[in-house]
Amino acid sequence: MPYMLLIIEPPQQRRSRSEAEGRAVYERMLRFGDGLRSRGQLLAAESLASHATAARVQRRDDLAQVLDGPFAEAKEMVGGFYLIDCASFDEAIAIARECPAAEWAQVEVRALAPCYGDSGARPAPLARATT
Repeated sequence: MPYMLLIIEPPQQRRSRSEAEGRAVYERMLRFGDGLRSRGQLLAAESLASHATAARVQRRDDLAQVLDGPFAEAKEMVGGFYLIDCASFDEAIAIARECPAAEWAQVEVRALAPCYGDSGARPAPLARATT
């Protein structure tokens, strides 16, 4: 079953590290991803740029608006993600506990599911394309 591990971090955190400290943290995250990949559990992973270079797009009544950052009101930002495949929510939680980012950020665990309904029930696995 696929799960998304979202790295939720304070936006000022990256500026508080030296470049060497930031590179060391990034290397730890890469090694964590390599471990997931070697176990056949990593589907995708990426680090995201600061929200200062982001934009938000919304469309209301056929009018599209682009709102750019930085977002002064933001108390946290998504700093990256791991898309994993594992047997259960409990296993996804166990993997999130291993994630180095849990030391300085929050790791939000989310199941992938259709965007309709919000029963709170854990969804059945999504169909996977085979090649």
